[in-house]
Amino acid sequence: MAKVIEGLYYAESHEYVRVEGEFGYIGITDYAQDQLGNVVYVDMPEVDDEVTAGEEFGAVESVKAASDLFSPVSGTVVEVNEALEDEPELINKDAFENWIIKVELSDKSELDKLMDAKAYEAICK
Repeated sequence: MAKVIEGLYYAESHEYVRVEGEFGYIGITDYAQDQLGNVVYVDMPEVDDEVTAGEEFGAVESVKAASDLFSPVSGTVVEVNEALEDEPELINKDAFENWIIKVELSDKSELDKLMDAKAYEAICK
């Protein structure tokens, strides 16, 4: 069973967001990295790009497949995880520790539309 962490918000498309104050750290879940297999490339937006809840912001490529990334929330990208440019496999090592982008949240009420850990676990079964 894939690891699911309490206190995060989850999208059906297998992204998570960890909220700290006005910021959200977005990445893919442990379940998603497990399904993808060995991650070889992460396509990320630029700092200052806008992301919109439910819309594509990048992609993750593995040996098996490429998968689009959909933002669980709207906001402005304030940081990208540059470590992933050289070591995309960090996502396989710990998907929750190795977030992909950090955004300044533009509408915290969007979090209400996301799943908690228990609901996300249910769709992964």
